[in-house]
Amino acid sequence: MALLTTARLTVRDWSPDDATEALTVYGAPEVTRWLSPAMTQINDEQAMRTTLESWLGLRDALIPPLGRWAIVRTSDQQVVGGLSLRYLPPDEEDIEIGWQLAPGAWGNGYATEAARALAGWAFSIGAHELVAVVRVNNERGAGTAKRIGMQWVGETDKYYETHLNVYRLWPSDLTAAEAADTLKL
Repeated sequence: MALLTTARLTVRDWSPDDATEALTVYGAPEVTRWLSPAMTQINDEQAMRTTLESWLGLRDALIPPLGRWAIVRTSDQQVVGGLSLRYLPPDEEDIEIGWQLAPGAWGNGYATEAARALAGWAFSIGAHELVAVVRVNNERGAGTAKRIGMQWVGETDKYYETHLNVYRLWPSDLTAAEAADTLKL
């Protein structure tokens, strides 16, 4: 079932049947190198299926807007990535927005489009602020955060015991980013 739809994408719950396509995301070293220690590379389809089943098992215990979803390209129903909203350790106070795309889907604006839609939904049901944490040398991740409309707020070692750049998004930032996109058209 679709949580959200955009012009080109559907954001929906994961299914164990997505394991093959999900592995193109979470099994790709060029993606997972930026996710550790929160998540490590998944090496085979069965392990990916088990991970998806675990995420689905946790779904009912999560209070919206928290969760994990697949990003599906509408034109061919291909899973091209994943999104998440979850509490950041260690205090579980800040809600992290995360996005991961299969390398073959990079450069199309899918992460920005899907993450903006997810952020808009999260704000519409009561989230006040979203945070993204990006490794210092992850230029692609930092670029996506900025295109979403997020503002860089500094560096920290607070989350995951790793040195990270922190980006913040408020509802007004999301509106400003969408308005800027409209002006570019």
